[in-house]
Amino acid sequence: MMAPRWQTVLLLAGAAALNYADRTSLSTVYPLLQADLKLSDIELASIGTLFLWSYAAASLPAGFIADRMPRNRVIAYSLLAWSLVTLLTGLVRNTGELLATRVALGLAECFYLPAAVALIADHHPPSSRARATSFHLCGLYAGLIGGGTLAGYLGETHGWRIGLLLLGGVGVVFAAICYRALPEAPRSNPAPAAASQQLLQLLGHRGFLLLAIQAMLIAVGTWMFFNWMPLYFKETFGLSLAVAGFSGTAVLQVASIAGALIGGNLSDRIARVSPRGRFTMMAGCYLLCAPCLLVFLSGGGMAIISMGVILFSFLRLVATANETAALCDLVSGENRATAQSLMNTLNTLGGGVGVFLAGYLKQDWGLSGVFAGVGLLVVLAAALTWLARQGVSGSVINCDSEANLRWLK
Repeated sequence: MMAPRWQTVLLLAGAAALNYADRTSLSTVYPLLQADLKLSDIELASIGTLFLWSYAAASLPAGFIADRMPRNRVIAYSLLAWSLVTLLTGLVRNTGELLATRVALGLAECFYLPAAVALIADHHPPSSRARATSFHLCGLYAGLIGGGTLAGYLGETHGWRIGLLLLGGVGVVFAAICYRALPEAPRSNPAPAAASQQLLQLLGHRGFLLLAIQAMLIAVGTWMFFNWMPLYFKETFGLSLAVAGFSGTAVLQVASIAGALIGGNLSDRIARVSPRGRFTMMAGCYLLCAPCLLVFLSGGGMAIISMGVILFSFLRLVATANETAALCDLVSGENRATAQSLMNTLNTLGGGVGVFLAGYLKQDWGLSGVFAGVGLLVVLAAALTWLARQGVSGSVINCDSEANLRWLK
């Protein structure tokens, strides 16, 4: 029989796949949306931006709730809610209704990740935590591949709505499975402080803030890719929607899955040797992957562009596989969901700006120029990660320690 801690990871990987499939499947069928609902490039950008900003607006309350309620129930209810919203998205009749469902999707999905990350950390000690969280990451990226490919194929054969209806229906069923089978972990940590005190503790933690800001910079570039890569492949290489949806997600996500698995294993090994090891590994991999994006300025064909993107995605995920485990090393257990939600707030705010900015710059710079510019953000993220490393002196740092609060003062 599977141990509860790995049963948790397996179920959450499935939920994560649905989470990312639902939020990104629309980007594959942008041309169909434009034709059916008469959307401009700015309105297309608004689809991603409104989702991310509504996600950001409710993320902190979601984290507070996940630190105080059974996390397995928060996850199941969030999964049910976003699946119902996905079903409704397949029934919209105009641009206003479409944008409203993206706002609702952000409000429903923002409860999932803080609760999921905290639940995994509750079940897994530091020795297996990065492996567990990297397997969960694989679920996210598998959802991007499957959701993009499925939406593109069904969009060409049956229209853009059918993929959303199918994903929503599967999500409702899986929510019932999670409600019954997802195990809660006993919490040995003290009850969290008042929400305002929790927030003050996190804002006073220099290492956490640096980690959160670097994650936001990475999210800006990542969401540019998620939302615009399928359209880039279609416009640049004349691919069909199904092939563009697969190419625009698979070249990013297959490499991401491999990077996450390798990075998670390396992270746990390195952390046994040095408390700073996760941060060193992150900074180094970010510096290695940033130059890969210069391939967008090379004028090369699809094979060359794809190889550059694959290498970038692999190295980025080897780095990012350290992120959640590093967060859990820095922040004590009773505050982890809130810490993750604060990071989500910054990530989605930044990601929303990135999606909109890419749509705005598309006319003058082209998506090739936009994607190449992401490399500068990655270099800056590496520098911030290295600075966060300097503040790590012990094996685990509690976010309410005097040294961290002294930095705020």
